[in-house]
Amino acid sequence: MALGIFEFRVAFEDDGITVKCFLRRKCGLSARSLTVIKYDGGSIKCGEKELRAHDILHRGDVIRVALPRETCDIAPIEGGLDVMTEDDYLLIVNKPAAMPVHPTKIHQLDTLANIVSYYQQNRGESYTFRALNRLDKDTSGCVILTKDRISYSLVLPTVQKTYIAVCEGIIDDGGTIDAPISLMPDSKIRRCVSIDGVNAVTHYEPIAYGCGHTLCRLWLETGRTHQIRCHMSHIGHPLAGDDLYGGSLRYIQRQALHCQTVSFDHPLTGGRMISTTDVPSEMLNILHQDG
Repeated sequence: MALGIFEFRVAFEDDGITVKCFLRRKCGLSARSLTVIKYDGGSIKCGEKELRAHDILHRGDVIRVALPRETCDIAPIEGGLDVMTEDDYLLIVNKPAAMPVHPTKIHQLDTLANIVSYYQQNRGESYTFRALNRLDKDTSGCVILTKDRISYSLVLPTVQKTYIAVCEGIIDDGGTIDAPISLMPDSKIRRCVSIDGVNAVTHYEPIAYGCGHTLCRLWLETGRTHQIRCHMSHIGHPLAGDDLYGGSLRYIQRQALHCQTVSFDHPLTGGRMISTTDVPSEMLNILHQDG
């Protein structure tokens, strides 16, 4: 049973290339993926003709890819799922804090993946859990899931995310932090700014103040692990509740970071989509403490 169906028209510049090269260029499908599609219940056709990986395509050909039904091998666990947007290709959810996205050795049955597995099972669906943005366990907000491998490849390069954070201290003006990040020596988790690190760029702007804190809007040019947490600590404004990077636990027991908005191109229509969720009250309340 096919889950997703996609059509691609061969343009002038793609005239004469193979099916394998065309689908790799259009949607990142590997040779192995083509084999899986062909032998696991999907199909790749031009008109009524079943295509092989090395068949030659010509300008104007319309390639129709029907993806096979997938299985989800993550244990289904019943739980609340805050669904923001959903269709046959995408599922956008609002993840709460204190919930890992993927199962780990110490979090096997209490993750977003477990709850999504239960959710899709109850709806008679089955697809691999694919999260385009991976939030830390204690970071809340929007998570984009795609229901097939083509949607994942098409959506991923178009995603833009906006975060909201409560930072310690007063930040008067917006700015950009362009500072490479690496794993801190003698740590398996904590990151630091280092000349030997990988490129990392964070933009930020203050939007509200209160109780010696600044509510900031942030957006990234790169997606390094702990990038916002590390960068804001680096400039002397760690996130409230982020004791790993120097933040105080006085007002909140987790890093005050929320992925508020995601925007991306829809994999089928190409239209721009935007999903936004409210900032948790536990973060906003920090600005209204008595001191």
